[in-house]
Amino acid sequence: MKPSKLRRRQGWSDDQGSYTLETVICVAVLIPFLGLLAAYGLAGIFDSSVENAANSAARAASQAIDADTAQARGRAAAEAALRQDDRNCTSRSISINTADFSAPPGQAASVTATVTCTIPLAQLSVPGLPGSKTLTATATSAVDQYADRG
Repeated sequence: MKPSKLRRRQGWSDDQGSYTLETVICVAVLIPFLGLLAAYGLAGIFDSSVENAANSAARAASQAIDADTAQARGRAAAEAALRQDDRNCTSRSISINTADFSAPPGQAASVTATVTCTIPLAQLSVPGLPGSKTLTATATSAVDQYADRG
């Protein structure tokens, strides 16, 4: 019996070499997909850290007794939160809005902190992916309504 008839009888097909082509196609699609997945994961991790930094900044600033101290404490808290999470932003911006500190005691007041962090994505080497992404988070915290605000 010829080997080709033996193969057909045993259920073998004559598709020789198609596994290599299928593997190449799958790898060509899978690698960029994994890179894109890594980019979204990295952005998610950084986004969480930026949110945490904004919350920490607003909370620390709201506990100050005057606007200048609130600015300093808020910035320091945001920097410490980003440093603690080991987040190296290529550029960052921390803004503390202390306008409500001018309100007299007895009136509601709050502090708003905005943290912006630009993260590098170029290290992932995914075609079509931008070189960086800017993440922004804003948090508000109430100031003690009856405390003297200097």
